Amino acid sequence: MTYVHRLSPALPVDARVLGGKGSGLVTLMRLGLPVPAGFVISTVACRDFLRDGRPPGGLTVELAAAVRDLEASTGRTFGGADRPLRVSVRSGAPVSMPGMMNTFLDVGGPSAQTAAGRLREAVEAVFASWHTPRATSYREVHDVPHDLGTAVVVQEMVFGDRDEHSGSGVAFSRDPGTGVKAPYGDVLFGHRGDDVVSGRVATRPLEALADREPAVWAALLDGLDRAERHYRDVCHVEFTVESGRLWFLQVRPGGLAGRAAVRAAVDLADEGIIDRATAVRRVSTRQIRAARVPRIRTGTPVLARGVGASPGVATGRIAVTADRAARMAAAGPVILVRPHTSPLDMHGLAAAAGIVTTIGGPTSHAAVVARSMGRPAVVGAAALTVDPATGRVHTPDGSFAEGTVFTIDGTGGEVVAGPAETTTDDAGPHLSRLLSWATPGG
Repeated sequence: MTYVHRLSPALPVDARVLGGKGSGLVTLMRLGLPVPAGFVISTVACRDFLRDGRPPGGLTVELAAAVRDLEASTGRTFGGADRPLRVSVRSGAPVSMPGMMNTFLDVGGPSAQTAAGRLREAVEAVFASWHTPRATSYREVHDVPHDLGTAVVVQEMVFGDRDEHSGSGVAFSRDPGTGVKAPYGDVLFGHRGDDVVSGRVATRPLEALADREPAVWAALLDGLDRAERHYRDVCHVEFTVESGRLWFLQVRPGGLAGRAAVRAAVDLADEGIIDRATAVRRVSTRQIRAARVPRIRTGTPVLARGVGASPGVATGRIAVTADRAARMAAAGPVILVRPHTSPLDMHGLAAAAGIVTTIGGPTSHAAVVARSMGRPAVVGAAALTVDPATGRVHTPDGSFAEGTVFTIDGTGGEVVAGPAETTTDDAGPHLSRLLSWATPGG
């Protein structure tokens, strides 16, 4: 049994073994896109670890051999004093579980022995995080089998905080809110990727990269196009720019909601990337229902505006912590209002009818999880201030106690006090065309 597989274009793409992240990296390499050197520890090793409570026999030897290969390919020494090799250790389940398991960055050490020990500890901690409450809750919400296990991806670190020509971001090949064919996402200069996806830091629109690093922008657009044509679907990638050089760290196809999913499917068919039958199969009944998106009626007084991160309207009593949201939801709909969310908030996110954050962008943790669950979400509503100690949300127009009713519009990004009248947008021509293709002779 082989547990460790070197990242290579020749490696068979099998998410059941390599996980979604590992399989995506192999695909990116096959497309000729730059990926940091590394290796994948298979889901089989994780399942054996969870069954026996210890690493499977032979894994330590395979890890040591993989590290030696990585040292040879990078010209760096793991645990060395001069230009030491540092690695990231990231989870990668066969089914996307964004942020639900552990990740370790900058794994290394002052000596080879210490570095090897820290790597083993990090790998085991990623395996063990499969059974954390947040990961278990996520799988239950999304009907993900509990026996899959996670792969572990170990790669040479690339640093988005290296210098003024460095940064990190997330990019979609099409707008995830509308489905329009235009690159969309967030970027942070001088930061690592965990700052982008956590929502802890206010991000900049992806287009800022075009002005600051035009060569990187061009390479990113080329990569998005290659990925979309390969998967024949909208894709989003995580990337790091280190000293003006672009590196792809992850790719995922799909993941759009409602009207965006409908428009993307129809446009991809019009572009000849998929046929009409594939477009019809790709859009779920839930996405079709969500295509007729309710909106807060124009003219309603607005407390705060942010970015619409997941379409729909939700009304409920505000809760300012995940624990309180989970408790309060038993008595009726709840709007979770947080500065930002993390995987530790999963129980509150699952219980909430809608989500608001005061910072973060459309690719933050809150936005990604909300879209995956089909919950309305507004992110970056900077006019709001959350005070968990007093259980209040402050705005320029006043202060609101936990339990106050708010309504949010996850398309337009509005947050209003109390219930709100809504209207339903016209479904638009894309849905009509898709439904016509689904009828005999369509």
